[in-house]
Amino acid sequence: MPVGPDYAAAPVHTALPDSLYTPVRPAHFPEHRLRYFNAEAARTVGLDALSESEVLAHFGQFTPLPDNLSEPLALAYHGHQFQVYNPDLGDGRGFLYAQLRESHTGRLLDLGTKGSGRTPWSRGGDGRLTLKGGVRELLASTLLEARGVDTSRTFCVVETGETLMRNDEPSPARSCVLTRLSHSHIRIGTFQRLAFLDDRPALAALVDHVVEHLLPEAQGAHLPDRAVALVEAACTRVARVGAQWLAAGFVHGVLNSDNINITGESFDYGPWRFLPTLDPGFTAAYFDGGGLYAFGRQPDALLWNLTRLAECLLPLATRDRLEPALEAFEPALHRHFVERVLARLGVSSRGDDDEALAVALWRFLRESRLPFEQVFHDWHGGPAALDRAADGPLGHDYRSAQFQPIRTLLERFEPTSAAVQAQHALAREAPPTLLIDEVETLWTAIADRDDWTGLQQALDAIARYRHVVTGHDPDPHLLA
Repeated sequence: MPVGPDYAAAPVHTALPDSLYTPVRPAHFPEHRLRYFNAEAARTVGLDALSESEVLAHFGQFTPLPDNLSEPLALAYHGHQFQVYNPDLGDGRGFLYAQLRESHTGRLLDLGTKGSGRTPWSRGGDGRLTLKGGVRELLASTLLEARGVDTSRTFCVVETGETLMRNDEPSPARSCVLTRLSHSHIRIGTFQRLAFLDDRPALAALVDHVVEHLLPEAQGAHLPDRAVALVEAACTRVARVGAQWLAAGFVHGVLNSDNINITGESFDYGPWRFLPTLDPGFTAAYFDGGGLYAFGRQPDALLWNLTRLAECLLPLATRDRLEPALEAFEPALHRHFVERVLARLGVSSRGDDDEALAVALWRFLRESRLPFEQVFHDWHGGPAALDRAADGPLGHDYRSAQFQPIRTLLERFEPTSAAVQAQHALAREAPPTLLIDEVETLWTAIADRDDWTGLQQALDAIARYRHVVTGHDPDPHLLA
């Protein structure tokens, strides 16, 4: 198999206690049709030289990668689902397929699946993923990455030729298997499983594994020190991704503790939404009637889950040490939120003025109810965007008395060099938004006519926009 020179297998998960995984066999699918392959992501792990037939062999039939896991592992975990504890969880339709080192950072990365067949934790389900679900995760991860969120990346999508019955989608539905590239699939729920089983040796082994491979900043001479440092590191990282969601106008939808990655990377996209306008009560999941995971309550949900993580580690460290570690969350959330707002505006830090600008803009977005993404688009570059914003669709709103304090603040900031260079391109581009009606329109074309043109155009638009605002030139990808 032609793996590249940057391919570095790192199948370390099997060093963990076997109570955290079970070897499984992938499903046998009647068809394998490659619908999407992320060449850019593949390059980071030395897999960009794969032919289409090799991609299908590895990510449709799951032939093992060289020197990697000899068989897939369905991961075991528990979790709070809408704050109700559930000990009957685990990978019910996915598995860990391979582990590799990222070429330019050395980070441990997982290739994990969604829709790859039944496992011991399927709980009566068919272990499959609808093609619509795969398309939605592809869209979410792609736009989140463009908006500066630490996210898993959709590696490939293979349509599998089966028909599925679902109660939340028109059925029969087309099926697929999705593979994501992620910085670990160890979750808060992984720790909860071992705490529930009262397995202190396994819990200690998990802490050491996470510190060695995922959270190197949590080093400590003694196990209690590492446990406390792990909580603090997780709080800082999870706060960062929560702040990134806010600045990106993103609602994850289901922030159960089994969906919170210990590395703080955003992953596993089900009923997600992007905001049309800034509304703290905006929810993504139709079943979240109480708004537990609404846009504005996401930080609270993350901290609630992190508190459960700290509770799991009580067998390893004392409460009076673990509780203060949770205090890392709030300042990290605040700091990263301000940083991300400035990054989205394409301006350089001015110290004390940074918070004033972020708070004023947030208040304006909430009170004006102007289109969330259009405002960030119009003002990317701060003072460099003045003429472009004035001539745009919201120019009248920017001349209002309500906006003047923000404009005064913006004029104090220096645009980044990349933002200055982006002005002409931004004048020609509309910001990609992926609001729910847009996503449904893209899917309808695929479902009714097998027309992938709209999806291709949406991904191309996101790639162009990402290039304009970051200067990053993504590799081409294969679609449909």
